[in-house]
Amino acid sequence: MEPRGLSPSAYEALADFRYELRHFLRFSERAVRASGLDPQEYQLLLAVKGTPQGRCATIEFLAEQLQIGHRCAVELVERMESRGLVRRVGGRDRRGTVSVELRSRAESLLSLLAAFHCSELRCAAPALLRTLEVLLEL
Repeated sequence: MEPRGLSPSAYEALADFRYELRHFLRFSERAVRASGLDPQEYQLLLAVKGTPQGRCATIEFLAEQLQIGHRCAVELVERMESRGLVRRVGGRDRRGTVSVELRSRAESLLSLLAAFHCSELRCAAPALLRTLEVLLEL
């Protein structure tokens, strides 16, 4: 596939899409920090809660979801475990597989934050969809 030059409208659409994403992420960062978490901690809680049925929220799965290294995921889980937000379970089988579960405090916090995020996404969705439609038509 050969790269081709982009039109000025393509650059405008890309810039608009980037702006809308960044606007949402900025909202998210502020809301999460106001709750006492850092953005990566919120992302981990969301990844644990959003783990598909039939899968376990293993360190490997969480590292992939957060796009971080295995060691960083372990350190993040350890930090959150010491704060009473998550717990590690398992690890007693021969493979030593450990999964992460939310504690009740994290469930409550996540529920509130997720509701704020869904509300903000409902407001942001029309602009995000508009920019995506323009990009898909290019």
